[in-house]
Amino acid sequence: MSIPVVTVGQAQEDLVGGLERLHGSVTVVRRCAELTELLAACQSGLALAAVVAEGCEELSASLVDRLSAVGVAIIALTDSPAEAARLRGIGVASALSGIESAALAGRIAEAVSQLTGYGQSTDSGSGLADTGASLRQLPAASSDVPPPAGSGKIVAVWGPAGSPGRTFVAANMAGELAAEGKSVLLIDADSYGASIAAVLGLLDESAALAQACRLADQGLLDTEALLRVAAPVATRLGTFRVLTGITRSDRWTELRPAALSLVLERARDIADVVVVDTGFCLEADEELSFDTMAPRRNAATLRSLELADTVYAVGSADPVGVPRLVRGLAELATAVPHVSPVVVMNKVRAAAVGRSPERQLRDAWDRYGPSSPIIAFLPADGAAADAALLGGSLLLETAPDSELRRAIADLVCAPAQRISRSSVFPYTARRRVKG
Repeated sequence: MSIPVVTVGQAQEDLVGGLERLHGSVTVVRRCAELTELLAACQSGLALAAVVAEGCEELSASLVDRLSAVGVAIIALTDSPAEAARLRGIGVASALSGIESAALAGRIAEAVSQLTGYGQSTDSGSGLADTGASLRQLPAASSDVPPPAGSGKIVAVWGPAGSPGRTFVAANMAGELAAEGKSVLLIDADSYGASIAAVLGLLDESAALAQACRLADQGLLDTEALLRVAAPVATRLGTFRVLTGITRSDRWTELRPAALSLVLERARDIADVVVVDTGFCLEADEELSFDTMAPRRNAATLRSLELADTVYAVGSADPVGVPRLVRGLAELATAVPHVSPVVVMNKVRAAAVGRSPERQLRDAWDRYGPSSPIIAFLPADGAAADAALLGGSLLLETAPDSELRRAIADLVCAPAQRISRSSVFPYTARRRVKG
């Protein structure tokens, strides 16, 4: 069977002619004058592969992700080692511009096979399989192989609509983990109401996560770049870094899922724990499902939950918040089926639930709630929370002995290690960042 290919670039005449003279498994079905024409052809289902002979600098992670969604592999021709490394970082196979036609056909077959599984059969009757196998490249030199993924863990903090306190909990989780001696990166991925900067009292107008996503989309985000973008926040018990969220909700289009995936991958390299504050909405924008190229408002939340090692589902312990959490968990199970959330009841108080609120909530949950049990109860402490928010600080600074602070610490840290420790940084005033 034949692999339909579209091409773009001034070098396409020699390239196309060489492929056509092979009379093999690769067939050029369209020669495009520019990248936008190539994209339209791929989106229409015309091809399984695209060869970019010129203009590969315009390729981005989001574009590659969109083409991958419609089953199109991309092969870019470049003689620049730096550009080849950038392309490899965003998932694009590359080859030298002077590559022989037979070798290019093999590279195309291999890229398509890796993306779609098309032609993986070893049957001798398959021209595609034979071409790919006979022209398989030797392993690259060790210095040319990208480093393995980091070992950091991703913790996502999610909750349904209604201000259950997920941002406050996420920020204090990061602080407690840092106080335990771990390196921590806190990410604000809420595409509706980013507020980590406000909770921490940061004078930030730069939307650091959007900056990181922009670099990742261009294939330019390495660990050094991520460390430059992330703002350090020092407390008297430890320090952690923050990627602040978008400054306006209408900037949600900057949080593309492919770019965010790369940001989270790099985050694993620089932190023991990556804490992600997500948005509430899990809808998949089904009205746009016919168009795989269209951006989706909730993609940042869904992608964060998909990649998380642990998901904390935070709900408000009151007659309105509990039903919302129950419905939200059902939506979560549908949207991200593999997630087993850690259910956390926040703002637990007798005034809203009745005497012995924890027992009341647990009994009601056992009768009417989903299969996921309640793991933790965070007591309501309005005075401590208000003092922390007013000072742009964390509970470990403004109310270190509060029950709420201890409950959050117990949730994410081993109790034996929760005792206050001296910081690796001297106690200084909180660093405020101005973009």
